[in-house]
Amino acid sequence: MLAVARATSALCALIDTVSDTRSGAPEYLTSSEAMHPRRSLLVATGGLALAGCGFQLRQPPRLAFASIALTGFAPRSPLAGELREQLSRQVRVLEAPDKADVVLHALEDQRDRSAVASTATAEVRELQLGVKLKFRARAPGGRELIPVTQLAAGRSMSYRETAALAKEFEQAELYREMQTDVVAQVMRRLAAIAL
Repeated sequence: MLAVARATSALCALIDTVSDTRSGAPEYLTSSEAMHPRRSLLVATGGLALAGCGFQLRQPPRLAFASIALTGFAPRSPLAGELREQLSRQVRVLEAPDKADVVLHALEDQRDRSAVASTATAEVRELQLGVKLKFRARAPGGRELIPVTQLAAGRSMSYRETAALAKEFEQAELYREMQTDVVAQVMRRLAAIAL
């Protein structure tokens, strides 16, 4: 890391001397890039340093089966939709459970919302939001692969009646985040299945 810092400092000095001696910036640089060549260099150096240390974005866990069927979910469950989307990137998602390698059965799929703080005039000031999924996974023959498991995610949200529309959008975003967390947990548990 010290070598990267030294190289960056040497390149910055070189850019300073080059930019002092030339009258204009190349045509392909925007005006902000021409005025701040150091910023561009630091961004590029940071990217090279991360690539050099083996940094990678988190990849979804690898699944050891070829097909899965989702059962027990409500017809338009947003959690089931996101789970189906994540699974379809790696395996076939089938409608018929008897033809799938793994059957994921939802026992409970719900979203909760409750008031946890209010004023003396009974105005709600804070809400507790939650997403809960209770499920199990089995092979088509009935062998249990994942016992009954409950996953939950919760968030607190301040609330004001005067900003109801904005708070509704915030609530939808929080539900999406929690749903993504729960789907990631399900994917990790499915990745642990060995057929």
